[in-house]
Amino acid sequence: MGVDTSSSHFWDERYGGEGFAFGDQPNDFLVDVEPTLTRGDTLMLGDGEGRNGVWMAQQGHRIATVDLSAVGVAKARELARLRHVVIDARVGDLDTFDMGDEQWDNVVSIFCHEPSELRRRVHANVRAALRPGGRFVLESYNEANIGRGVGGPQSNDITVELGELESDFVGWSWEVHRAVDRSIVEGRSHSGQSSTVQFVAVKPGGR
Repeated sequence: MGVDTSSSHFWDERYGGEGFAFGDQPNDFLVDVEPTLTRGDTLMLGDGEGRNGVWMAQQGHRIATVDLSAVGVAKARELARLRHVVIDARVGDLDTFDMGDEQWDNVVSIFCHEPSELRRRVHANVRAALRPGGRFVLESYNEANIGRGVGGPQSNDITVELGELESDFVGWSWEVHRAVDRSIVEGRSHSGQSSTVQFVAVKPGGR
């Protein structure tokens, strides 16, 4: 039986070591697409130790983060304090977390992997939670990454393919929609030539 990466205990242990499991710098895909985002209310899913949410706050976004790990959330709050920004960092399970209705200008999911059944529910919540014209930003590992030894989930039920994202966000505009093979160096837990999907979808109805 494999490691249960859906448990808070797993992530508390991952984040409990010295330093930052995935580094303290933002994901470079997020850095690339941030200029296209409204600087408004932004929800970061599975933000762990806060490297992405804190950086987004530094760019002028009003940030809320949610993560399963209380240890990760505590480190995110401390990182925000050290970098002199404010984030609303919450401990929560995406299976039950209430994202609200038309509450966010952006929702960001960077390497926040869920089993496929849960992912479909989370994405349904994202569709409802974004305001018209709002953007959903995602980078996740895909099945081609399994076995490379560079980090990421090793189950094809937890990795995600473009076709699954297309089904989840049918009728939306896809500003970024690609599978890429690229070098990722993010702390001690992501390191090496990796295969991911990158996706930015815009909710219909904005000006």
